[in-house]
Amino acid sequence: MINNTLGTGSRVQHSTYGEGIIAGTKLNKYRISFFGKGIVEVLQDSEDLEVLEELAPEERTISVDDVETTLIEILRKWSDVSEIVHLADKWKKGVMILKPMDESVKPKEVPIETFFHKIVMLRDRLRVLEQKINAHSKLEDAEKIEMQQYITRIYGSLTTFNVLFKNQSQVFVGEKGKD
Repeated sequence: MINNTLGTGSRVQHSTYGEGIIAGTKLNKYRISFFGKGIVEVLQDSEDLEVLEELAPEERTISVDDVETTLIEILRKWSDVSEIVHLADKWKKGVMILKPMDESVKPKEVPIETFFHKIVMLRDRLRVLEQKINAHSKLEDAEKIEMQQYITRIYGSLTTFNVLFKNQSQVFVGEKGKD
């Protein structure tokens, strides 16, 4: 374990990645370039690091980027705050019509933006549920995996609504889509 902050260029040995050189630091992490393995972020207080050659750290202030990155990680982990998800342009100002088979019953019209918002909120709440399952201290790994499989199946059931999303990276992905 390393007790103080190392400077850029310090050589370290990691129990898994081998020998590396510190390429930079973040608030509580080193960005270490490991030979043949690329750059990996490692916590500064990691038990897996051993100092081989220590260089003094440069005087460093916390950058706005460091603060922003940390704040985003905290919000994603602990809140229901959702990212901005855009409706595909072709659906904007559209209406979803639910037409019953019985013609004596009036069809129901729902603004597509309202429906889309509910779909996005469902997706965000599934993600929070997934995080809470993963972080739960009393669940065994097998129980966590079983619950994760149910969540994956729910995502799969919701893939019908992927046509509403503007950005492909924000759509639902089920078991078949993970391959």
